[in-house]
Amino acid sequence: MASSRLHTRTDHAVVDCGVYMDGTRTPGEVTYLDAIRRVRSEGRGFVWLGLLAPDAHQMASLASEFGIHELITEDATNGAQRPKLEAYDDALVLNLAAVEYLAHDTLNDVSAIVSTGEAMVILGRDFVVTVRHGEFGELAGIRSELEKSPDRLAQGPASVMHAVADRMIDSYLEVADEIRQDVDELETALFQPRADVDIEQIYLLKREILELKHNISPLTRPLQRLSLDHLELVPREIRHYFRDVQDHHARAVAEVAVLDEQMTSLVGAAVAMVGVRQNTDMRRISAWVAIAAVPTMIAGVYGMNFENMPELNVSYAYFLVLAIMAGICVGLFWIFRKNDWL
Repeated sequence: MASSRLHTRTDHAVVDCGVYMDGTRTPGEVTYLDAIRRVRSEGRGFVWLGLLAPDAHQMASLASEFGIHELITEDATNGAQRPKLEAYDDALVLNLAAVEYLAHDTLNDVSAIVSTGEAMVILGRDFVVTVRHGEFGELAGIRSELEKSPDRLAQGPASVMHAVADRMIDSYLEVADEIRQDVDELETALFQPRADVDIEQIYLLKREILELKHNISPLTRPLQRLSLDHLELVPREIRHYFRDVQDHHARAVAEVAVLDEQMTSLVGAAVAMVGVRQNTDMRRISAWVAIAAVPTMIAGVYGMNFENMPELNVSYAYFLVLAIMAGICVGLFWIFRKNDWL
């Protein structure tokens, strides 16, 4: 009874489950339990099970039927794993970050431009389990594409791992291209005359590029192993495909590194521009303070309550003092304007 309840819970996480014989999916719907028993009883084919954010009960049920190590089920349940490749006695586990670019009109309208999820591929001799966490990293399209290429599926469950990795790496390149447009637009706006660019936009873009970099860079070593190491679960032909994925990944890493360097330069330029603006503002404030100080000083002198002061008894003294104040202020204004302080 307890086992039945576990299976029912697992069904809630199942996105799709299929049995593949000689590269072709067998017709009809099938539960993961019936699928793995059929494959193992016939001694051929493999099961491809897709899961979405399974919990501990769901993975426990799956592990008992597929023979998956408890450490794998723990990672699949918790999610938030760094991209990595782990080898067990009878399984390979590949963790990948799934990224998606969030379209927007301007950087002022958003607080993030890259959203991330996670995709995990658990590869066994007669099964492959794809686990997805987050709203991104949709894998349904991969299944339909592979089912149109039975020759690839006939190479075994490792072909699914390659297809998932290939899709994820392609998404890295797509996101990098979208971000490059944002960087170019921001760079153009920053270096325009009288540019009015909010430095927070630059910091936002810099942060998103760093997040993308941290999500894709750790895959370098896992892809090298999949393309070069003689892993028993990865046929030679599939290793050739992984070399192509490795090349695409290297290109994505290089493009993100260039974007990161470009944003570092923009941050420096923006900080310098802010400093220049502050200096300009301080000069203007100082100039106006200097102009205002002259009449303040003169008015302060003649505001002292002394009986014997020059021009106090002259009838035109008031107008003379005002004229002197105005003349000095106009002269200072002209000097400051000539020197671009105002």
